[in-house]
Parts: sequence; structure tokens; C-alpha cells
Amino acid sequence: MRGVQGTTSPGFEAVTEVFARNFERYGEVGAAFAAYRDGEPVVDLWGGLADPATGRAWRADTLQLVFSGAKGLTSACVLLLAERGLLDLDTPAAHYWPEFAAAGKERITVAEILSHQARLPGVQQPVSNEELLDHAHMAKLLAAQPPSDDPRAGFVYHALTWGWLTGELVRRVDGRTVGALFAEEFARPLGLDVRLGLPDEEHHRVAVTLAGPGVLPSPQSEDEDSFRALTRNPLTAPDAPALWNSPAFRRAGLPAVGAYVTARSMARFYACLARGGELDGIRVLKESTVALARRELRRGVSPLWGTPMAYGAGYELRTELALFGPPPDTFGHAGAGGSRHGAWPGERVGFSYAMNLTRAEFPDRRPLDLLAALHDAVRR
Repeated sequence: MRGVQGTTSPGFEAVTEVFARNFERYGEVGAAFAAYRDGEPVVDLWGGLADPATGRAWRADTLQLVFSGAKGLTSACVLLLAERGLLDLDTPAAHYWPEFAAAGKERITVAEILSHQARLPGVQQPVSNEELLDHAHMAKLLAAQPPSDDPRAGFVYHALTWGWLTGELVRRVDGRTVGALFAEEFARPLGLDVRLGLPDEEHHRVAVTLAGPGVLPSPQSEDEDSFRALTRNPLTAPDAPALWNSPAFRRAGLPAVGAYVTARSMARFYACLARGGELDGIRVLKESTVALARRELRRGVSPLWGTPMAYGAGYELRTELALFGPPPDTFGHAGAGGSRHGAWPGERVGFSYAMNLTRAEFPDRRPLDLLAALHDAVRR
């Protein structure tokens, strides 16, 4: 069972069996899965290797990079500022960030940015890895860049640019980075072991993120159109794993893709959202704000992937693929390569699956099997 450790509440034992089976059936290397129900932990599992090269085992406090799982944390920060009257989702972003009005972007709203409709799916200008980690530099480039006129740009995933756009809005109206705001307003009150911007003294706890077969695409072909070139994610370049696992990336706290978490803490965060923004007597968001997070802003088919997509205010909503489990009211955010984090409000459940082996298979059965077992246990 690859050293599977942790606990499950009575009735949830089958989740442990599925978690262990993932190592044998799907080649899991190191992973953690956790869930809360009605504010109480019911699953807290971990196992495998945090670093296969050295044999370092995955521990209870191992931190894992969850890539776009960060978007759920950043979205909570934006919504908190909206709750406090500092941001309005239906207001043009340029109202808060005047430079953003350049090149025909004066009407793009905060909601359109949150729901991947800003028509800025990539940065036109080539950038180095050092520049990629410089928020001020990337925000400045996007402020000056015109929105894409390609018809596919109206609803395409803004993998990295989403973070520089939302992060700059947060900075403009609040003065803090997303990482600092999340730490002070969510992580500390709720006791979350979650970081957007990891201090050097915590780097030893991080699992090494691995690229599975097919995760790193082939180099750009000469006949690739300019829009597909624009939307290519530099975090999937052939040399990207060196960047993922670098101290500089861990420190950077990229709002779109730079969160380091334990599954236990991510599940606790979403458990709070599943309960309308309150957990253990601590309220971090109003119930109406969590409802706003789930308000559908766009639903359709990805022009790049050909798969259904639906977004609220930064959160992924349920589609027919049921990537966040069976319940009809699911919401949350996935991370590149397989991680999955979300809430089932009707069941008052929050969950998180984090792993260090990224996979290209779609759909990835590892989280889906776990969520199916969790749902069965909840429904018993």
C-alpha cells in the first residue's frame, strides 16, 4: 500500500482502499486526499514518495504544488474585496487599474477576467522565466497588450494571465499581494497550511513535482497558428519541471498557479465554503458572497480542448463531465496534471486531492475514483 497513512471516520474506510489502489492501478508516486463533512474531518490520507530520487517519504505535513488549484484561493481574495465594497464584479477592471484601459480594454469587467473572458489568454511578448515570476513586469505587459481578435479568445482558459490580472486588481484596491491577503484573511483564521509565496525555511517540506508521459508537449510546430502559440502555457515547456521545482518559483506566489498546500488544509478551506463561509465559529466570507462565487458567469465548450467549461467568479462549476464528483452543486478548481479541490454545498463537504505525478490522461481516474468513493460514503 506504498506506506499509506492517515485516518478515516467510520463508514469512510472504502476511501482508503481506493487511495491505496491508485498506487497500483494508476502508478501514483506520492499523494494525499482529505475531506471534511459538516465541518468535521472524515478522511485524511497520505502515502508514497515525496521525492523518488532520494526515497523521501510523503509525510503528514508534506506540501504539494497544485498549480491552478491556486485559482480557488485567489478567487476567495477577490470576492472578499467585493464583499467589502472595494471591488464590483460588473465594473470595468480599468476603473481600479487605469493603465489596463489601453489598447481597447476599457470595457473588460472584473467578472470577465474571473471567468476567462478577458481575451488575454497569453502574453504576446516573449518572456524569460525570471520575467515570468515578476508580477509587476507581467501585469505591465498585459496592461499594454490589446485583447486578441481571434474569435476563440472570447472563452478560452487563461492559465497564467488570469493570475497577473486578478493579482494586480487585488494589489490596486487593497495594497497587499494575493499571498499576503490570503494568509491574513483566510489561512491564519482557519489554521490552513497553505502558501501563495513559500518562505525558504518551508521549502524542505515540498514534494518534487514530476511530469508524467505526455504532460510536456512537443515543441511548437511551424504550422501552428498564432492563437494556439499565444495560448501555449510556458509551464509545460520541455524544461518546465526545473522551473516548477525551483526555489524562485516557490517564492514567487503566482496567483494562478503557485499555491503549495496540504490536502488537509485545502479540504478545510473548501469545507468552510461548503458551509457558506463559516467554520468552527470563524466566518471568513458572508453566505451571500459564497453564493456570488457560484453565480454562473459563462458556460460553453473550450475552443482549444473541445470539452465543456463552466465558470462562476473564478471557480469551476459542474459540467456533464462531473470532474468534481457526482453532486449537482459542486464547485472548486482543478490543478494541471490531476489535483482536484472543491466543495459539495448540499452535502456540506469539502475535499482535496494533491499529488506529485502530473498526468496527461483525460479524464484522470485518480481523483474521480476517490470522489466516487467519498460520495458513496457520504450517502450511506
